[in-house]
Amino acid sequence: MTKTAQQGEGCPFHHGGNTTLSKPVTKWWPNALNLDILHQHGAPTNPMDTDFDYRTAVSQLDFDAVKADVHALMTDEQDWWPADWGHYGGLMIRLAWHSSGSYRLADGRGGAGSGNIRFAPLNSWPDNASLDKARRLLWPVKKKYGNALSWADLIVLSGTIAYESMGLDTFGFGFGREDIWRPEIDTYWGSEQEWLAPSEERYDNLEDPSTLENPLAAVHMGLIYVNPEGVNGKPDPLKTAAQVRETFARMAMDDEETAALTCGGHTVGKAHGNNDGSNIGAEPEGASIEAQGFGWANPAQNGKASEAFTSGIEGAWTSEPTKFDMGFFDLLFGYEWALQKSPAGAWQWEPVDIKEEDKPLDTSDPSLRRNPIMTDADMAMKIDPTYNAICQKFIADPAYFKDVFARAWFKLTHRDLGPKLCYIGPDVPQEDLVWQDPIAPGNATYDVSAVKAKIAASGLSNAEMIATAWDSARTFRRSDKRGGANGARIRLSPQKDWQGNEPARLAKVLNALEPIATEAGASIADVIVLAGNIGLEAAIAAAGSNIAVPFAPGRGDASDDQTDGASFDVLEPLADGFRNWQKAKYAVSPEEMMLDHAQLLGLTAQEMTVLLGGMRVLDVNHGGGQHGVFTDRPGALTPDFFVNLTDMAYSWHPVDGTDTYEIRDRKTGVVKWTATSADLVFGSNSILRAYAEVYAQDDNAEKLIRDFVSVWTKVMQADRFDLA
Repeated sequence: MTKTAQQGEGCPFHHGGNTTLSKPVTKWWPNALNLDILHQHGAPTNPMDTDFDYRTAVSQLDFDAVKADVHALMTDEQDWWPADWGHYGGLMIRLAWHSSGSYRLADGRGGAGSGNIRFAPLNSWPDNASLDKARRLLWPVKKKYGNALSWADLIVLSGTIAYESMGLDTFGFGFGREDIWRPEIDTYWGSEQEWLAPSEERYDNLEDPSTLENPLAAVHMGLIYVNPEGVNGKPDPLKTAAQVRETFARMAMDDEETAALTCGGHTVGKAHGNNDGSNIGAEPEGASIEAQGFGWANPAQNGKASEAFTSGIEGAWTSEPTKFDMGFFDLLFGYEWALQKSPAGAWQWEPVDIKEEDKPLDTSDPSLRRNPIMTDADMAMKIDPTYNAICQKFIADPAYFKDVFARAWFKLTHRDLGPKLCYIGPDVPQEDLVWQDPIAPGNATYDVSAVKAKIAASGLSNAEMIATAWDSARTFRRSDKRGGANGARIRLSPQKDWQGNEPARLAKVLNALEPIATEAGASIADVIVLAGNIGLEAAIAAAGSNIAVPFAPGRGDASDDQTDGASFDVLEPLADGFRNWQKAKYAVSPEEMMLDHAQLLGLTAQEMTVLLGGMRVLDVNHGGGQHGVFTDRPGALTPDFFVNLTDMAYSWHPVDGTDTYEIRDRKTGVVKWTATSADLVFGSNSILRAYAEVYAQDDNAEKLIRDFVSVWTKVMQADRFDLA
């Protein structure tokens, strides 16, 4: 290499031009619709063989051996990362908790179900400091069991085993979480440009926690829950209590579960902040290459657990932090507490005139005792009247507390795993829990042909049947495996009254289909989907083709008792681009809301394209609206939407004062059709136009039908975990 090249002058490689993440296309065109979220977890990112099935692999795991190895790990102290009191339980609980605690109910994203804590930004959040060490401690177990044990399962298992090793009778455990292989770019964690930015950036009114920006649940960028020092780092337990209540509610927890998790979570382990945090190194994503994925280097630790640094708060919550007992309540309610500063300068509460024997031992030197501490959120359990009353109930009945905590921990760590059918292993609880959205098994042995004949003779229109089947299935969320057609919850509150479901039309269809289901011994869930298929097959015939729509019987019908109406409120569609409808005007564009919906359904950009184009010509827009129905043959499954969208015989014009457009004949100026941006984006976005052009070609009319049927069936069966 020449001297010039060695000095970096004239080097033919454009440094960073193709390798950094800071220069995407959207840097130059920030308003462009970014379709990456529809392609983030496809085959190119997955290193496993194409025929690998994790559910099959984990089912064959030696569960007892795995649990024994994780139990042994808890007290197998490693020199490179010393354990608090010789026990890694607190660290593993925090790992499992923070992996699970990113879940939020609003969109079902986050959570422990995919092992996403291995990747940015979660692996480098300030609140996740030193959890990189916990994952490295688990590596020998992961290495040993390989493909049969996902990181996602192992991380949650480690926390559950940690509690067992510390004396808790846990509620159960389910395997079945499949790993992802790159960051989840579909998850919106907030718009802040710095970690722990002031809370005001995500609230309309900080005094009113309910104004926290949706779908967020944490109060700061980079935190799992609330600021442990108080609102914006200013201690005030009553104000913190209000934030705790809101943020845990957004993670699907009620007040009792919240109190149990807060108190039970701090019954073991400790916080770390026994030195100056100014010398702590960069997080894993920002650390130097020789750190090999380790972050938060602590030059002052010197091999001592007592010198570890994470939050800056320093101390344990109980007298015996490696035992699951009632010690948290003994200290919180047995002493008065005063504000102090930790050695790192963080606000924390410490007891007044505590007995020496009630102090926990130093993590490294058993000859020393240290003051216990409480965070502002801990003090909220004492100061807030509602939380205090719950804690008093726990104190009066320790067995009840332990049961509530065990159940809440199970819910926290399994909330995004899906229905119980998705759980694998010997420790899956038999009890059905309402938050699992249970569904009674359905009958799959009835005469499907006879039912189809009765549906066809019901007098319902194709559009009514297709729209109802779609509305029943479109609620599915791949993020936490909730919603969908199975269970037919569209006939129950709150779904039957949702504006997007057109209650009057829905009632008409249900009145026609329910007697057919009853007479045949079929579920109404099956009959709704079957009716949609019948309407679709008629539309295919009207297009001059004869392609059958697949149907798999066996769905069940959920009852009101099996349905937590409040938790289903968040599934209500505020927009449905596939039926060209919005409940109101939002800051986010219709096409962006459609993209988010498509991702939750698990669709690719190609699937989203053919599904929308087909739905338009099927003439099933909400309320019979005609925006985007670019066809003279409504009701037939033709490629007309794409043919006319790409036809240069027409021009496109915004309508003043509205969010709609006119499609005019170029020669005459006559308005031929109208549209929304959710229609025209398939002609304006270069990627979507490329797909649209495929379906507009003269040789692809039959392909459009095949592809539409394929994606329709995918949506109708998205929640059929029994078919996997």
